[in-house]
Amino acid sequence: MTGTSDPENAGSGEFSFIARHFRPLAGAEALDLRDDCALMRCPVGEEFAISTDTMVENVHFLSDDPPETLGRKLLRCNLSDLAAMGARPHAYTLNVTVPRGGRHDESWFSAFSHGLAEDQRRYGVHLIGGDTTSISGPLVLSATVFGLLKQNTALRRNTASAGDDIWVTGTIGDAALGLLVLQGKLKDSSGFLATRYRLPQPRTGLNLHGIVNAAMDISDGLIQDCGHIATESGVQLVIESEAVPASEAAASLGQNWLMQRLCGGDDYELLLTCPPERSRALQSACQDAGIPVHRIGRVQTGRGVRLLDAIGADIVLEQGGWQHF
Repeated sequence: MTGTSDPENAGSGEFSFIARHFRPLAGAEALDLRDDCALMRCPVGEEFAISTDTMVENVHFLSDDPPETLGRKLLRCNLSDLAAMGARPHAYTLNVTVPRGGRHDESWFSAFSHGLAEDQRRYGVHLIGGDTTSISGPLVLSATVFGLLKQNTALRRNTASAGDDIWVTGTIGDAALGLLVLQGKLKDSSGFLATRYRLPQPRTGLNLHGIVNAAMDISDGLIQDCGHIATESGVQLVIESEAVPASEAAASLGQNWLMQRLCGGDDYELLLTCPPERSRALQSACQDAGIPVHRIGRVQTGRGVRLLDAIGADIVLEQGGWQHF
């Protein structure tokens, strides 16, 4: 995102649009969004963790989702990736591709940018640049986030070991059920499930280096993301279905929705493997951060993912998680 002189910013067009909605979000490294690049320096002894995500209308969000939630969801999905690697949020870029002749007017983008401003304050990040374009197609939003962490302390998904316990933060499956609520396929008078779909809760602020062996965020569904750790680490993950935490709203729908909860995407919780002797340290770190955490299974030798029922029998997995291709 680049700007021009103040007289130009007072008029119409792309540069004035940027000045009105995005310049107030910019940090010092953005150079007031008036140059071709931002300038960012990495502190001595640290390194950047960088993640990027794209959200497409009617793929990652619904056309009638409130605009104030969309920028926040985009930012939070990226922040969840930083949390999974143990990085603290620092800055982000934003690309906005707007449908021509659509409903995304001045008031829409005012609400969109106000939502972003709220989460910038919440998570301690600032905008450093991006791009704005138009398209004959759906609204497309893309962000790249930059996090900081001490060198050689990043949590990875390829370091799980046989004998580890499997843990997850929060509750699993709320967002997948929330999407069904918003599509009119389920009812939830509390509104909790829809909110979980629209506004994930990235688990930033956890210092798990030296405690957990492996970590990633759950974005494509618990089963599929367990499969990612299993593949990358060369182990088997065994999940105890009865131990997977459910919110009150999800539990009230009954066991018929278990597989939807376990396979649906958009949780943005953390999936962790931890040696049993460090479980107290993990629970203590999560408690200090105000983040619930639950043990849901174990890592063992083998391949892939096994899902067990209440009596320890295998549940046949007939569906995986979200995939674009």
